[in-house]
Amino acid sequence: MGDSAGHPDKGADVPRCDAGLADDLGWGLGTVFRAYVTAAHAAVADLPGGPRGYQVLSAAAHGAVTSQLALAQHLGVDRTVMTYLLDDLEAEGLIERRPVPGDRRARRVVATERGSELLATLDDRLRAAEAHLLAPLDHEERASFRSQVRVLATQLDALDPPDSPCDLAQNVGVDLPGPARSPRTL
Repeated sequence: MGDSAGHPDKGADVPRCDAGLADDLGWGLGTVFRAYVTAAHAAVADLPGGPRGYQVLSAAAHGAVTSQLALAQHLGVDRTVMTYLLDDLEAEGLIERRPVPGDRRARRVVATERGSELLATLDDRLRAAEAHLLAPLDHEERASFRSQVRVLATQLDALDPPDSPCDLAQNVGVDLPGPARSPRTL
């Protein structure tokens, strides 16, 4: 029987991969990755621009970039596409474009209070999606899994870093949102 959230117990009749795939790292990573992408997309689906809109809103809320152009470059988005995305986010009252002191042509993208509040909600949704994805693991296994992934990712990134995480996502054909630090903790 499963828990109240509908997650099966470890001993329940859960489909298992056949012996041919059981030890295939590529199959396992691909399956987990697809599930994460699906859940993450669903978590931010109602935001203008979906995952890309989430990345822009998160960068704006955390002051990650100094100008609209720098934001486009940071996320690997064409400047004209970025303009339309910013227009959509601004029309929803989630971001503002403010002049950059000392450069009257440049605009800094800043999250509004409403945008920061929505970002906190989206971060909560992403954390819930991750919790659902990791539900078959107990608390210690989740912590261990995250730790092991972090060690591998850090080591592999140091050996062969992509120009940006967005470049990496584009190589596999997806936009990846990810939980940001909540604006409440800044």
